[in-house]
Amino acid sequence: MAQVNEFETAHYNYESNTKQRFSDEANTHYTYSSSDNLVNNLDDLSEMIQHHRQHQRPRLQELQEYYKGNNSTILRNKRRKEDHLADHRATHNFAKYVSQFIQGYMVGVPLKTTYTKGDAINEKIRDMNRENDADEHNSDLVLDQSIYGRAYELLYRNKQDDTRFTILNVLETFVIYDDTVEMNPIVGVRYIGNRFQDDVTVYVYTDNEIVTYKMDDAFNLTEDDRKPHYFKGVPIIEYDNNSFRQGDFENAMNLIDLYDAAQSDTANYMSDLNDAMLKIKGSLDLDVEEAKKMKEANIIMLQSEQSTDGRFSDVDADYIYKKYDVQGTEAYKDRVFNNILLFTSIPNLLDDKKGSSPQSGEALKMKLFALEQMRAIKERLFKKSLRDRYRLINNIMSMASEGEFDVNDLSISFTENLPKAVDKEIDWFSKMGGQLSLRTMLSQLSFVENPDEEMEQIEEENKLNQELYGFPKNAQEVTEDAEEENESK
Repeated sequence: MAQVNEFETAHYNYESNTKQRFSDEANTHYTYSSSDNLVNNLDDLSEMIQHHRQHQRPRLQELQEYYKGNNSTILRNKRRKEDHLADHRATHNFAKYVSQFIQGYMVGVPLKTTYTKGDAINEKIRDMNRENDADEHNSDLVLDQSIYGRAYELLYRNKQDDTRFTILNVLETFVIYDDTVEMNPIVGVRYIGNRFQDDVTVYVYTDNEIVTYKMDDAFNLTEDDRKPHYFKGVPIIEYDNNSFRQGDFENAMNLIDLYDAAQSDTANYMSDLNDAMLKIKGSLDLDVEEAKKMKEANIIMLQSEQSTDGRFSDVDADYIYKKYDVQGTEAYKDRVFNNILLFTSIPNLLDDKKGSSPQSGEALKMKLFALEQMRAIKERLFKKSLRDRYRLINNIMSMASEGEFDVNDLSISFTENLPKAVDKEIDWFSKMGGQLSLRTMLSQLSFVENPDEEMEQIEEENKLNQELYGFPKNAQEVTEDAEEENESK
């Protein structure tokens, strides 16, 4: 019997009338005894796919819709009882703002992966990352993590027998782990439906082969193909956002709904005020057609009647509309706005005084303290999965006699994407008599991806200049000239 995490399915009894947005089943891990047992018990695999479609995909789809700005709560439910009243649905894309802010902060500066024990392997890894557009790929992984709380990556060999890695659709992918405390991945599953076909194609990746099945409407699986791979591990890697696999804006979705509702109510009030009901008080001999003409002309003429005692009756006209507590309503919306940012660890960049100078990187770091704590967790989990990627790459490289390396000798470093006053630091450093090597200076340039490679190019150009013009200058001499210039200053 397939298991959902360590509990029976009956444990997760999600009531339809609960206020909880997602059921507990929507984000659990799948576990099984072994890949061989699972492949030999296709009913259990079918049950897992059904469970994923029924319980996990709805959550992932709703998170995706919120990221795209289609906030379901404000768009789905009926909000006004009277059909003639305004019914504006203002959606605010906090989800996209939060995820893109975190994505840019974490990998706006591409992470650096360097092998410290050999230039040849380091060059192979660098070339592989370039061929796979690893910077963009890693950035997309971080974005998926932020939105869905998880991301999936597939490693494969293309027709040219080159190692490739690509992102998989979270809505149709999951990983099954063994039932030990280590939770080692034993199977990766992709199920892809075609709107023009009745059946669904299911790809099952074990540690040594890829098995393809066809699944009909009754979720019956029929084997279609089977072929080996040589990664010596499950080539689908899961990247968790945190230990609960929650998205970065998931806890604030109810607050986003509150903000949408408050802004929509304000817009409805403004529209209803334009169509407010006119109230005329007093005795007035005025038919409906005359009243319509006055309204179109934006004029109303009222005439009072004289009573028997010679007095004229009071006549008054005004509009009937719901009173609006401007101060209280705006304070409420500000509170909800700030709470959304607070519980997503995003700094409020709008609270600075107008006319003030831009804040320095150090000042921004104080605002980013909560985000820094979250970033540390996300980085540790990302590095863990990233090492799994390069461990599988090492396995396939070793099998293909393309080289071999120790994954523990890989250096993976993140750099937070913050505005830095580098010019002020360099000015202070030089005034204090400090000196910098050419490599260090090149590493500070945003358009230089690899300082060592740039120094090699400089040295090659200097050799060419020596041959053509007769003045020798290599990288070392350029560095010495720079140091002499700093000393003279």
